[in-house]
Amino acid sequence: MTKSGTSKFDIAVSGASFAGLAAALALSRALGDGVRIALIDRAVGPAAAAADSRAFAIWAASKNMLASLDVWRDIAAEAEALTSIEISDSALDDGVRPSLLTYDGVTETGAPVGYIVPAAVLHAALYQAVQRSPAIAWIAPAEATAIRAGDQYAELTLSDGGSVTSELVIAAEGRSSKLRDSMGIKTVSWGYEQTGIIAIVKFELSHGGGAIQHFLPGGPFAILPMTDNRACITWSSAEAEAKRVLALDDGAFLDELDQRIGGRFGKITVMGPRQSWPLEMKMARALIARRFALIGDAAHGVHPVAGQGVNLALRDVAALVESVTDCARLGLDFGCASALERYQRWRRYDATMSAAAYDGLNTVFSIDNVLLRAGRGAGLGLLNGFSFGKRLILNEAAGLSGELPKLLRGETV
Repeated sequence: MTKSGTSKFDIAVSGASFAGLAAALALSRALGDGVRIALIDRAVGPAAAAADSRAFAIWAASKNMLASLDVWRDIAAEAEALTSIEISDSALDDGVRPSLLTYDGVTETGAPVGYIVPAAVLHAALYQAVQRSPAIAWIAPAEATAIRAGDQYAELTLSDGGSVTSELVIAAEGRSSKLRDSMGIKTVSWGYEQTGIIAIVKFELSHGGGAIQHFLPGGPFAILPMTDNRACITWSSAEAEAKRVLALDDGAFLDELDQRIGGRFGKITVMGPRQSWPLEMKMARALIARRFALIGDAAHGVHPVAGQGVNLALRDVAALVESVTDCARLGLDFGCASALERYQRWRRYDATMSAAAYDGLNTVFSIDNVLLRAGRGAGLGLLNGFSFGKRLILNEAAGLSGELPKLLRGETV
């Protein structure tokens, strides 16, 4: 870790989020050790990430990318391959929750469609890989607070009094990105009046690698299988209900979980502290400005209903790295307008449509109406018998459809 003075780099990445770490690493691999990349972050080391109880669905294309970057080998032992995905739509007090829609957990090649990976494991693997790269200089603890973009370079003002100049600045600072605001990029946002609750549990009976999504009136309730017969419970609930549940002691909290799980996996043991955060949607109106690009949650913070947040971020990284690298190999600078415009064209439609789809899913399935639930059930039942349609949806979720960047195909850039 280094403190900043006034330093010059080729590329600066603001924020050592999952997206920021992946971007710095992928750029260093594509452009070689001769490139100079600054990675600016408020934290020193992965201590904060180690306490993150979340687990992520890492879909097939994202797994391909992590393998291409030689990161997957440090993740594989803690990754649980999905064997199936079940979806149900029911009221909380229903005695039976039939699976209305089921997916086999394999792609057309027979590989797993995705894996469930603890957030701390993913962060640690990316962090260690970045640490090994001679092309990446850490500037921490520090924060980029403002940016001034010119014809030949952009200059970042840092919280520790230093500054960084580079040909390209990548903002990976999350939904409250200061650099996005400093560049005058507007956002569209709204809250869901829901709170996300996370808990890691261990089951008495085998989960068999199956993921389950219960659509309940208060919000989606997901069971994400993890190694050692554990699971990450990802629970979206109305704010008042979430406040009540989070205040419960462990025994009462387990009763709430069991009511939603329906005793399917026998005795449940909570493995760590519960965590929560408010849910909102925030989309940037543009992904680029002069010598500047947004990735990850700084570009699009979406509802977690489909488990796509990290995957969308990795898709951003793959598209941006390929666009920048292709221009650099033509002798253009790293922040050339053509590279940034190509990146925006590549990612804007997918990110916007994905956010709209997840927003719509949460809205439609949160309406507690008997007739609407019957209609939803009939629709899911029809889709369940349409194997071709299910395959299209699964390929889209796995990130395997459309024009894929090389990294998402498991290739090097």
